[in-house]
Amino acid sequence: MIFIAEVKTKSPFGFESQYSFDDLFDIAKHHGDWVSVHTDPRWGGSFENIQKARAETSKPILAKGFHITDHHIATCLGYGADYVLVVGRIPAKEYLLNTIVEPITFEQFVLFSRQNIPYMLWNQRNVLTGNRKEETFSEAREYYDKWLGQGSFIKRKSDINPTADSFIVGENLVEFVKQYP
Repeated sequence: MIFIAEVKTKSPFGFESQYSFDDLFDIAKHHGDWVSVHTDPRWGGSFENIQKARAETSKPILAKGFHITDHHIATCLGYGADYVLVVGRIPAKEYLLNTIVEPITFEQFVLFSRQNIPYMLWNQRNVLTGNRKEETFSEAREYYDKWLGQGSFIKRKSDINPTADSFIVGENLVEFVKQYP
């Protein structure tokens, strides 16, 4: 199971970290199997943060954001990302091996699960409202037997579904790694 340590300084839903990008990145690069860096300014991100992260780690980097066009994917890869999170859509075929698709709704998840998508993320948080979704990771796993990551509301290892191929910890990164040094 891959631990994706997310460098998240803020969110549009009221979260603001007391730690800087550099502090969180230092934690992420030492504790995560992968490092996730936001590109969306609403989450304290930028494309330049990918380049900064790439200069400081050889670990895989996930560029996290909505990335509404394939041009955004190309930009992230050009800045040094290994993978790019794409929310609410399926990218062009040539990008599928470098993207993790995050459906917005469960209905969209079921629809996407019937496509030939190698990597998907079930985010327990609705990325449009910030609220917790009703459907669980276990329900998502029933529809998709390929690589499936788990995101949001992870504070301790017991919050991670054992069938997840990866999990992302962002808002709770500092507290999470203190529990499991």
